[in-house]
Amino acid sequence: MYADAKLAGAEPDDRLAQLAEALFVPTGIDGVYGRTGAYESVVEALAALISTHRPPGAEVLRFPPVMSRKHLERHGYLKSFPNLLGCVSCLSGSEREIRGVVDRFEQGEPWTASLDAADLVLSPAACYPVYPIVATRGPVPAGGLTFDVASDCFRREPSRDLDRLQSFRMREFVRIGAPADIQAFRDAWIERAKDLAEALGLPCRIDLASDPFFGRGGQIVAISQIQQELKFELLIPVRSEEQPTACMSFNYHREHFGETWEIRTVDGALAHTGCVAFGMDRLAVALFATHGARLEDWPADVRAILEL
Repeated sequence: MYADAKLAGAEPDDRLAQLAEALFVPTGIDGVYGRTGAYESVVEALAALISTHRPPGAEVLRFPPVMSRKHLERHGYLKSFPNLLGCVSCLSGSEREIRGVVDRFEQGEPWTASLDAADLVLSPAACYPVYPIVATRGPVPAGGLTFDVASDCFRREPSRDLDRLQSFRMREFVRIGAPADIQAFRDAWIERAKDLAEALGLPCRIDLASDPFFGRGGQIVAISQIQQELKFELLIPVRSEEQPTACMSFNYHREHFGETWEIRTVDGALAHTGCVAFGMDRLAVALFATHGARLEDWPADVRAILEL
């Protein structure tokens, strides 16, 4: 499976440790790394390749790594995934008050209790800012709407696994409209994604999945999500066949965001939404784990499709 002979003969943990040395620079925080030029060249190549598959008529939007705290609260994220949330906190008050905090820090005393929550949070998903924007535009036209969005995202789950970063890049194609349109969009992308993975030389399978809802109550929600077949993932054996990595997801939200943001179609019905999400960093890691740490050793057809 692995093009690099040295990596091929190593145990999974050794192989990924060697990849980490080749691709990332430690920052002292698990899941937050500096990235090498070779690694970034693959992420950029993946982004360009995905752009060639952009749905016709899609509106392109790129979002910063932060979003409105009020919007995220309205989305229901705090209820569903409070353990993954990252909030922006700042020092506020008069110059004297802020200087007092700095002085306490310089004296070796705790200072973070003086932080106040800002009106921003770190974006947990690239598509979240889209729905309130659509809500301000009036009814969704016949035929629906499609967006191509991307953002740096954050989820608070520190890990030394290369396929589970705290700070990561996400690209999404989002569809908003009638239920049949959303389901057709998702089903078509499940097939297209398998073809894309095959072209990149990535072994994969598609499986039902659920989001990591918080707590015991969240387990019930997750079971319902699976029973309704609302989420599928493209799984690649980055670490092992037994514990593959979800590198893409195919999601049908039903009317959740339509109801949350009062998004309606021209006939007055609540709009349904869905998305296909590309984990850019996970896909890049999967490519290196599959083909080896040195780009020059990758199969010629893979380098050709990525124009590397």
